[in-house]
Amino acid sequence: MRNFFVFAVLGLAAAAAQVYPQKVVTRYSLEDSRLPTGLPWSAEEAVTAAGGATWRRTDDGLYRHDPRAQERDRTQFFAGRRYLADAQVTALAPDASGGVWVRTRTGVSHIEFRPMTFEDKAAIFERRIRERHDRYGLVASSMLREPGNLASNQLEPSDNDGLWTAIYAAAECFRYAATKSPEALANAMKSLDAILFLEQVTGRPGFPARSYIRKGDWRPGDGAWHWTSDGLYEWKADTSSDEIVGHFFAYGIAWDLLPDSALKRRIPATVRRIMDHIVEHGYNLTDINGKPTTWGKWSREYFESRTGKPDSALNALELLSFLKTAQHITGDARYGREYRKVALDLKYLERTTRYLELKEEINYSDEELAMLPFYLLFRYERDARTLAAYRNALGQWWQNIEREKNPLWTYIYATSKPAKAADLDSAVWMLQRIPMDLVEWTVVNSTRKDVKLDGGLDRFEKPQNTTLLPPDERPVMKWNSNPFRVDGGNGGDWVRRRGASLRRDLQRAD
Repeated sequence: MRNFFVFAVLGLAAAAAQVYPQKVVTRYSLEDSRLPTGLPWSAEEAVTAAGGATWRRTDDGLYRHDPRAQERDRTQFFAGRRYLADAQVTALAPDASGGVWVRTRTGVSHIEFRPMTFEDKAAIFERRIRERHDRYGLVASSMLREPGNLASNQLEPSDNDGLWTAIYAAAECFRYAATKSPEALANAMKSLDAILFLEQVTGRPGFPARSYIRKGDWRPGDGAWHWTSDGLYEWKADTSSDEIVGHFFAYGIAWDLLPDSALKRRIPATVRRIMDHIVEHGYNLTDINGKPTTWGKWSREYFESRTGKPDSALNALELLSFLKTAQHITGDARYGREYRKVALDLKYLERTTRYLELKEEINYSDEELAMLPFYLLFRYERDARTLAAYRNALGQWWQNIEREKNPLWTYIYATSKPAKAADLDSAVWMLQRIPMDLVEWTVVNSTRKDVKLDGGLDRFEKPQNTTLLPPDERPVMKWNSNPFRVDGGNGGDWVRRRGASLRRDLQRAD
């Protein structure tokens, strides 16, 4: 769901009109009248499709080997309900364009390689946003109450509605800048308005909510929620650094790229309130109780604490980015003075270069929270020595991030003018291999003989592999999750994942 932003950044900018073969799956019941007649069904283990690609069924799933393809696409794996009705493949039938028809015990799937452009793909993802993820302009989680049934969609407020919406809004700003699309401008404005409202709904200047609902909306029972004085909205508190990172990312890009004069007045006023709040409270984001939120801390005291020290290189980077962006948007020299004080006198700039020294584990959410501020700093900073320090800091993060082939992170890395060239070809490949079906079907790769586990577990005690699987073979994930995790998903059934108490909540909501 949240891969859409990269299409605007790289797809439209670099290869929007380039045609490539996109995997598309069409599902049928065994008795479906739409099934073509006369398919050349074979119960053999393998069949050869047009062009020489071989499809082979195994206990793990379905493999396709195409000797003509580039090496990383030569052998591809298809398993689980993303591709098949069930795991018991009974017959195969090649089609005329390199794809295959797959009959299982309970259904039939047609897996084809359809000519598509990134612009085509982005349009499909954009329709999904409008249909199943748009909650008052916020890009919300879309949960299915019945496995795979898109009509059973339930919108859910989450901890990071501000961050996810900010990334989407930034994408639409990029799209507008590249194409001058009225639709892109309207989408960006709608989501930016929702982000701006997050700071207004709390009634505490400079303190944005994580999320909000309107009276009568369903919400889960987690987190700290508060009603507005008029009883019309309920908003989620204990806002984290994630939200401030996202808000400033969107505000900086919108300020630079969008033409709307009313927005040009609203963004600086909001940025001032947030920045003043953080500075006036000792580089902390404070909740309605006046105390710092759990993760909204950028003070030196926090940096020297047991919990804060491992995060301090990241949090120092964040605060510097906030101040630099505030100076850029408002034109107020006092933010520039505060930036220099924090960077040099308080030595936050030096601390940004200590990531490898201070970190205790690889946290993929932290990578996201680093790359968005890096983008703004490389846009707005002009001092050569300061930029050199930021390149040093980015290079440390890049030691792990480079393996992930993340399109947006690759783009941001390239904007830093690094000594080592960015692998844009792999970023484009990643865009191609993002699956069309983003339902969280259960995916199991740990039993595959061609997958080598690294012998350890990630920070959530889950197995991971040594090399990157393409996204259409691994579990659906946001870009703040571990792309080397081999197993995951929930069978497409949100209610089963959340448990019996949620079933009762939904029954009441219905």
